[in-house]
Amino acid sequence: MATTRTVISRRALNRATLDRQLLLRRVDLPVTDVVTRLAGLQAQTTHTWYAGLENRIEGLAPETVGRLLTDGALVRVTLMRGTLHLVTPEDCRFLRPTVQPGVDRVLAHSTHGRAARGLDPDEVAAAGYEILTRAPLDLRALGARLNERWPDVEGAHLAQVVKARLPVLQIPPRGVWGASGPAVLAPADTWTGLPMDAAPDPEGMVLRYLAAFGPAGVMDAQAWSGLTRLGEVFDRLRDRLVVLRGEDGKELFDLPDAPRPDGDTSAPVRLLYDFDNLLRGHADRSRVVSDEDLGRLTSRNGMPPATVLVDGEVRASWKVVRTGRNAAVEVVPFAPISGADRDEVEAEGLRMLRFLAADRGGHEVRFAPTA
Repeated sequence: MATTRTVISRRALNRATLDRQLLLRRVDLPVTDVVTRLAGLQAQTTHTWYAGLENRIEGLAPETVGRLLTDGALVRVTLMRGTLHLVTPEDCRFLRPTVQPGVDRVLAHSTHGRAARGLDPDEVAAAGYEILTRAPLDLRALGARLNERWPDVEGAHLAQVVKARLPVLQIPPRGVWGASGPAVLAPADTWTGLPMDAAPDPEGMVLRYLAAFGPAGVMDAQAWSGLTRLGEVFDRLRDRLVVLRGEDGKELFDLPDAPRPDGDTSAPVRLLYDFDNLLRGHADRSRVVSDEDLGRLTSRNGMPPATVLVDGEVRASWKVVRTGRNAAVEVVPFAPISGADRDEVEAEGLRMLRFLAADRGGHEVRFAPTA
C-alpha cells in the first residue's frame, strides 16, 4: 500500500483520537463490544472506571456492567504498563502474553521483584497456579501459602511475582457496582474456561492500538503498552499503514480506513474518570492537554484527578462530594469556563450524578474558583 506524508493538524489529531475512543458521541452498543473497541479500560480502582463507560455508552446501567463481571464476560487483569485493565476474556488471552515483557519489567524494578531476586519466577508462578486452582485467595493468603515453600522471602513479594507472571484475575465481588470485597485472585483460565495459551502477537497488538488510539507514533504505542522496541513492529507493518506527520514533524501511523474527522468537528463536554484511556494512551498527550495543565494531573500518591473535557481539551478537574442525602459534582477550572461551555459542563455533571449517585436525593454542580 502506498503511504502518504500528509500533515495532520493538532486539532484534527484530537478529533481522530476522540472518535476512536468513542468520546465524540455515545454509542448504542453492547458493553463488551465497546470495551473491545477501546482495547480495554484501565481499571485499577474498584469503581471509577464505570464513569468511563457512561461517557461512551448511551443509556448504560452500572448494574449491567457488574453482571458482566460476575458472569465472566468481562475481567480485570494486569496488562498494559503492569496496571489492572478491564477486558474481555478473549482480549486477556491475546494481550497478556504480548505485553508480558512489559509486566516483567515493572516487576523487576519493583520492591517485590528485588526482594525475590534469585528465585526462579516461573517456579514461583507454577506454585501459585497450583494453589489458586484449588481455591481463589487474596494476596495475603496466597503469600502465606507460598511462604511455606520459600520461607526466606516475605509472602507479599512472592504473591506479587505470581500476579506478574500469571494471568490472574481480581474476581467478583471486587469491582462489581454496589458490592465490595477484597482483591481475591483466580487464574484466568479456570475462571473464564478459556485457555490462556495464545502466542505473543505484537503486530496484532499494534493494529488494535491504532484502531483505538491512532494516529500515533512508535513512542506512543510503547508508552501505552509498556513495551520497548516497537519500531521494528511498525516497520514490519509499514506497508499496511498510512504514514502521516504531526505539526511538529513527527511520524504518525494509522490504519488506512480509520476515521479521521475534520478538526472543526464539534466535541461534547465529557467528565473523564481518573485513569481514562484518553490520558493513558500516548507518550505525547498534547493532543488533549496542554503542557501546563498536564502538570496539574500529577499527584504524590499516584492518584490523578478526574478531568473535564471542553471542546476536546482537558480544562478542569472534578469530583463527587456526598453530603447526607445530597451529592454534588465540584468542578475546578484550570481557566475560566463560561457561556454555553459552562452550561454543558453543568448538564454533563448532573448526568454523571444521576449515574454515580442515583441513590442521593439532591444533585448539583458547583464551580470552584479557577485553579
